[in-house]
Amino acid sequence: MVDKLKIYKILTILVIGFVFLGLGCTGKNSGRSIYVKGSDTIKPLAEAEAEKFMEKNPGKSIIVKGGGSSVGIEALINGTIDIADASREMTDKEIEAAQKNGINPVQHTIAYDGITVIVNFANPVSTLTFDQLRGIYNGSISNWKDVGGQDKPIVVNCRKSSSGTYKTFQTIVMHGDNYRHDTLNQADTGSIVISVSQNSDAIGYIGFSYFDNSSIKALSLNNGKGSIFPTYETIHNGSYPLSRALNMYTNGEATGLKKEFIDFVLSEQGQEIATGEGFIPLKSKI
Repeated sequence: MVDKLKIYKILTILVIGFVFLGLGCTGKNSGRSIYVKGSDTIKPLAEAEAEKFMEKNPGKSIIVKGGGSSVGIEALINGTIDIADASREMTDKEIEAAQKNGINPVQHTIAYDGITVIVNFANPVSTLTFDQLRGIYNGSISNWKDVGGQDKPIVVNCRKSSSGTYKTFQTIVMHGDNYRHDTLNQADTGSIVISVSQNSDAIGYIGFSYFDNSSIKALSLNNGKGSIFPTYETIHNGSYPLSRALNMYTNGEATGLKKEFIDFVLSEQGQEIATGEGFIPLKSKI
């Protein structure tokens, strides 16, 4: 009985060992699975790219999560993910924090996008200067009549602070100004679209890829070089003043499965996927 008990214990230990060995062979360090996290703007594109990549490469896994550009960058700095999606560039402070943690961020631009300022179709305003836009968001302009609209209070929507779209808007438009105290901070782009489409006095900003002119109206913007409307062409050539690059960040130059995936995203097929998702590819076909 004792011998049988010993044999049973040994077999149990061996089984557990093989289970852990199997997990090790199929986990993150096996080179057959990577974790991508960050920008909610990029998330639908990263998911579409991952789906097609995995279809072409059975047995390889690309796990995609959102949360915002800052969330992805922080995870990269902490070494808990393989690729950070960011709809903005990393700040000097973030790069310094990464380097102190032994992380060497390398930027891979995968497509272009433009932050699109939107209003309700009932709003007669069609263009804003950057000074007017900043005034609306810092609270110094609170009525649409002050920018050519009706005598109605302005309802302001913006993204959450972890969003790369929020950070880019804050840097390019706000120039360090604080947002007005009654700003409606929306968790995602869809919430902004709904808010603006249902309120004739509302304004918000979203990624160009999410713009649907059946429910909301986009505004032309003037940063001193004339009023420019967001289009495929003006975003690609950079004339639209809120054009931006979409990025993936890796720790050092991408290798292994990370390189395979990023190379696929940058390939002709990958760029066609970007176009299909409403983003502007790196090489224009205009």
